[in-house]
Amino acid sequence: MSLAREYNFDGIVGPSHNYAGLSWGNVASATHRNRVSSPRAAALEGLSKMRTVAALGIGQAVLPPLARPNLRLLRQLGFSGTPEQLLRRAASSDPVLLAIAWSASSMWTANAATVSPAADCADGRTHFTPANLGSLLHRSGESASTTAVLRSIFADPEYFVVHDPLPCSAALFDEGAANHTRLCVDDGQPGIEIFVSGRSALDRSAVAPRIFPARQTIEASQAVARRHQLELRCGTVFIQQHPDAIDAGVFHNDVISVGRANLLLVHEQAFLDQSRRIGELQETWAVRFDTPLFVETVTSAELSLSDAVASYLFNSVLLVRPDGGMTLLCPAECRENGAALACTQRILAGPGPVDDILFMDLRQSMRNGGGPACLRLRVVLDAAARSAAHPGVFWTEHLDQQLVAWVQRHYRDSLAPDDLRDPQLMQEAFSAMESLADILGLPRNVLCDQA
Repeated sequence: MSLAREYNFDGIVGPSHNYAGLSWGNVASATHRNRVSSPRAAALEGLSKMRTVAALGIGQAVLPPLARPNLRLLRQLGFSGTPEQLLRRAASSDPVLLAIAWSASSMWTANAATVSPAADCADGRTHFTPANLGSLLHRSGESASTTAVLRSIFADPEYFVVHDPLPCSAALFDEGAANHTRLCVDDGQPGIEIFVSGRSALDRSAVAPRIFPARQTIEASQAVARRHQLELRCGTVFIQQHPDAIDAGVFHNDVISVGRANLLLVHEQAFLDQSRRIGELQETWAVRFDTPLFVETVTSAELSLSDAVASYLFNSVLLVRPDGGMTLLCPAECRENGAALACTQRILAGPGPVDDILFMDLRQSMRNGGGPACLRLRVVLDAAARSAAHPGVFWTEHLDQQLVAWVQRHYRDSLAPDDLRDPQLMQEAFSAMESLADILGLPRNVLCDQA
């Protein structure tokens, strides 16, 4: 067995965490629009999750939030003046644009990039393609800053390649790892990468959702796979998400399926032509590996699509512990939803590798449509690559203590929609990012580049 291991790079919730309901197709986000949020509680919940994962012996690291408000975006949209004037003029012109500038959605780092481990890539380096997030204005402004952050952390060209995002075109909408899953027997050996898309941009005859937009195109997924040089080393599978699932509020694949190691947990309405596509995946697995692939399918009779979206069962995180066992880390909503709870118990009792279940309170994130899996970007690193990456972002008890104190010092306990007009909030947020840059040892100009 290799010494490579998977690290969960969790996004630190930013000081402007708010409920603006900007994410069309995300039911939870729309439901809680304009409610009062708690940035402090949200950040502390996220840090608690990291602490729990680290305590299991799993690799844990952090990714910083992006500086907000996004003044550069406001200027690109035609507003001018001092930062204070930008806020005031945006608020007077269109409060939605002001909310977009303040969006803290970079906390969901599953959308930061698609990552292919070195073992899968022909050149033996870990490849990152930052997502262009072109389907939504409040997220499309993240890609340049995310690219800069990733290049600061994974700077050594001997081990890492951080590509530019794909061109921001409707034909190449890319939402990152939220639509990407890797299955393997050993983290350090070639595996199978599954790319899930919602539509084809170039095939006009292909089916597509009717109510909500499909945020990932197959053309984007195929481009990422080519960039990462996957064809020579690892298996690649391209699957289309079921349009009915998208129309039910399943805006990303990680709301309807999750995979890790030799387990794929999936709802029966996750994919188009699902039986055949799962069969092809199992055949691809059998050619490569002599151990079983467990496909745990949850039926609609067990869990409806609406309950899947409400509970976020499939946005749980599968964690392979050092002892070889597997923990399913679920949002607390799975314990409170009777159908979802029954599914977790069935999975625990089944033949698959899950032998432990944890429930985490992440309600601040969940109310905005992001569960445990949304909060993390998976990166496989061996010892040499781990040493080559920026050390300040890897979880330690000391870093945890620093971040808790930082949140307590800089974050507001509550944030209402009208607070986004407050210039003092902007100064608080910028000050927080400068302090965080010093804690993580990252350049201030990278973390504060939106100011």
